[in-house]
Amino acid sequence: MSKRGLPANLRLRHDLHFVEQLASRTGAPIGRMIPIDRLDLNLEQPRVEIGDLSDLVASIREKGILEPLLVRPKGDGRFMIISGERRYRAALIVGLREVPCIEMDVDDQAVAEINLIENLQRKDLTPFEEAQGFKMLVERFGYTHEEIARKIGKSRSSVTETLALAEMPEEIKELCRRADIQSKSVLLQIARLKDVEQMRALVERIRREGLRRDDVRRQKQVAQKRPRPFVYRYRAAEFRLEVRFKKAEVSPGEVAECLRRVADEIERAV
Repeated sequence: MSKRGLPANLRLRHDLHFVEQLASRTGAPIGRMIPIDRLDLNLEQPRVEIGDLSDLVASIREKGILEPLLVRPKGDGRFMIISGERRYRAALIVGLREVPCIEMDVDDQAVAEINLIENLQRKDLTPFEEAQGFKMLVERFGYTHEEIARKIGKSRSSVTETLALAEMPEEIKELCRRADIQSKSVLLQIARLKDVEQMRALVERIRREGLRRDDVRRQKQVAQKRPRPFVYRYRAAEFRLEVRFKKAEVSPGEVAECLRRVADEIERAV
């Protein structure tokens, strides 16, 4: 078995033949029941929140653990959990004494890669958590957008869009979190704005007015349209005059005042 990471065609959770694929790899992973008190959590597991375990606990009580945990021997009769922390914690709640495991001899990079991909296949990730995970796959493991799409079971365009969220300024991400903006489509509308001030203003409007996706799209279009400066034009037979103002709206009085200032400058010059 390669010690450099996951095989190109491996997918976790979404693949019905996941365990069979592992068993077919060189290095002969061993499937067996292991006492639960000999399992240790991976302290470098990237997951921050475990999430609600109630449904998983109910399922294990009724049917047992259907998907074995992936573990790595530690050399002292104990095993580190590579994949399956939620199943492990649910099994503790249920009171199981042993759990089905697949014992694998893999390096630290493979462990990190498996953990990250499993984490990304959770249903309760926020768009920002997913974006950060995709970014790690690209920067740490050299994944392409197509490879991420195959691993996670999503379209390439969805992966590319999600990665765009990872490039948002941290200040804007934090404002979005505080405003409880969790819709990926809304976050993408914010991310596509090129100016931080426009992003900040749009987030504030969403927070204050509870704008929906279509509302946000319209606000983005308005924000991106720069107002055209006002131009006063005067044509005579012998000349043409054009005065361009910096602002978009100018009153007739302001035009007259501008022309008086021009006339005064000309008189002083003469």
